[in-house]
Amino acid sequence: MGLFDFVKSVGRKLFDNESDAAEKIRANIEQDNPGIKDLKVDFNNGVVSLSGTTEDSAAMEKAVLMAGNVSGVAEVRADGVKAPEAGEQIEYYVIEKGDTLSAIAKKYYGKASDYPRIFEANREVIKDPDLIFPGQKIRIPLV
Repeated sequence: MGLFDFVKSVGRKLFDNESDAAEKIRANIEQDNPGIKDLKVDFNNGVVSLSGTTEDSAAMEKAVLMAGNVSGVAEVRADGVKAPEAGEQIEYYVIEKGDTLSAIAKKYYGKASDYPRIFEANREVIKDPDLIFPGQKIRIPLV
């Protein structure tokens, strides 16, 4: 899965200095671990590198988003994560000012009431469907 870009200046603030970043990001992912075994996190100058194994490509995608939606992270590299090929088609979406999950669901699925599908696909990243923020990157499962 390669490299993902994120907005470095937005996201959840987890660390104050780079020396704590890798451990804090790893702990954040482990708290709601989507299914990554032997997770290792490295952090260098705004770039997170993940490694580990999973039997589910969605787990890797979620771990990438959990790491990337942290203030101070500009890129996430997941080349070190051993995962199967994606089973479903996914598009990534960056939340814009004024967005709601209902509006995003209407855009992608044609019905605002399908927002729970987006919420469930991002449960580890979005804790409350009413609390999303501009710059946050999420995954959208396509039909």
